[in-house]
Amino acid sequence: MWRTTYNSKMTFSAISALSPLDGRYAAKLSTLRPLTSELGYMHRRVQVEVAWFIALSDAGFAEFKPLSPGARTYLLGLVKNFSEADGEAIKAIEKTTNHDVKAVEYWIKSKFEARPELEHASEFVHFACTSEDINNTSHALQLRSSRDVVVLPALDKIILKLRDMAHAYADVPMLSRTHGQTASPTTVGKEIANVVVRLQTACERIANIKMLAKMNGAVGNYNAHLSAWPDFDWEAFSKKVIETPEPLGLGLTFQPYSIQIEPHDYMAELFDAVARTNTILIDLSRDIWGYVSLGYFKQKLKDGEVGSSTMPHKVNPIDFENAEGNLGLANAVLRHLSEKLPISRWQRDLTDSTVLRNIGVALGYAVLAYSSLMTGLNKLEINEAAIAEDLDSSWEVLAEPIQTVMRRFGLPQPYEQLKKFTRGAAMTRELMQGFIAGLDLPQSEKDRLLAMTPGSYTGKASELARRV
Repeated sequence: MWRTTYNSKMTFSAISALSPLDGRYAAKLSTLRPLTSELGYMHRRVQVEVAWFIALSDAGFAEFKPLSPGARTYLLGLVKNFSEADGEAIKAIEKTTNHDVKAVEYWIKSKFEARPELEHASEFVHFACTSEDINNTSHALQLRSSRDVVVLPALDKIILKLRDMAHAYADVPMLSRTHGQTASPTTVGKEIANVVVRLQTACERIANIKMLAKMNGAVGNYNAHLSAWPDFDWEAFSKKVIETPEPLGLGLTFQPYSIQIEPHDYMAELFDAVARTNTILIDLSRDIWGYVSLGYFKQKLKDGEVGSSTMPHKVNPIDFENAEGNLGLANAVLRHLSEKLPISRWQRDLTDSTVLRNIGVALGYAVLAYSSLMTGLNKLEINEAAIAEDLDSSWEVLAEPIQTVMRRFGLPQPYEQLKKFTRGAAMTRELMQGFIAGLDLPQSEKDRLLAMTPGSYTGKASELARRV
């Protein structure tokens, strides 16, 4: 067996990345990477430590006087100007500590050198905190930013595109298929409108999830805090730090009850909500793939692009296939996160920490899929001729309105008559109109049915499409 060996010290590049998220598709995830990468995680840890430190200075303790305006500006600058070089410096410290949160603490303290005011107060960095106080708040900040800055805006773009399509194609009649068989007509716009409404509801659920955080010590009881200042209201203080808007606070929602870790139920809710949204988009991707196959949509051509290495004619719906595949990968990780994170052995184990490092992976595959889906939607060109031809060869769908009018006027066995007449038979305009002509109906009703075509039998579809 031949084996290819690569230099383990090779310089990192896109084609040497283990994950396609940081390789082939790296450019498409540039907005997410600063938020969910390890660098982003360290950045948020620094933010939390600084917010806690400044708040402690304002708590009224004789041992820690309020910081000067200059010191506050400097500390907030550590957060605002946090760079990759700062992240590398923290990683260098971690080589000694073998503890990532402690490395952040030591890095912050290193920034106090030659600043007597801060040096004097340095032991109030990470005061009474357990690592999870810093980590859970940091994860909440990461998730909030990822949701608000990347995920929801990407979904909003899809919704806006689909809404435009729903309105543009509101009046384009289309044959429906239930169980893969011809069914009562609709319009292209109405079918797209269905997805718009589903996505709007799904996005509202994502947007309304509160990002919870706790800062209550090693097992959630403020044990260390009260050992230092037993008469101080640490719970109210913690709540204030967590809920005060940025930059002096964290702008999150206070979680009053926890073990060492925040229970992560809100995370499970968020990941489930994103996964459910992704499932809607899988449904859409498969449907559009099918409509492209039927010829209902053409795809805009791109010079130089190849559809098949051997069949020159092919223009494959690859964007919808890419979206479906990546949405599936996203949901696999999201569902593991939602099932795993609310479970902890006793007051703490590290299984949550292990999987939480993959938040960016889960959301990355989702965001990548959203990008592919948008690309595909923007390539679509409706083929009204193909849609009309399909309708015109499916006159059997008028069996429904005919038997419904027959029911209204009390004609015998209307359903059974139409079933016998149409089921399994090739229907034409002439055959359907001949059947109508023989019915004992008022002439005005006959005329109305005779004027009906598969393309006109769409109910309120156009109105419903324009409403979204």
